[in-house]
Amino acid sequence: MQCPIDGTTLVMSDRNGVEIDYCPQCRGVWLDRGELDKIIERSAAVAPPPPPPQAAAPLYEDDRGHGKPYKKKRKGGFLEEIFDF
Repeated sequence: MQCPIDGTTLVMSDRNGVEIDYCPQCRGVWLDRGELDKIIERSAAVAPPPPPPQAAAPLYEDDRGHGKPYKKKRKGGFLEEIFDF
């Protein structure tokens, strides 16, 4: 069988019980009917389960009740302690 891209003769290889055709020149890979399904099934059986999703950081409400992240107020000088800015 010839490579559809560059016309080089394809090489057959057996990977985990699935025969694949690949081109040694352009490194393209071609699968016959059902071979992709076999690869997916076997990789799902070997792959560990995904980690559980992590909880998002909690949002703190500001004085007006909006669900925006809380920003810590910058500490001012002595004038800010005396007056409300």
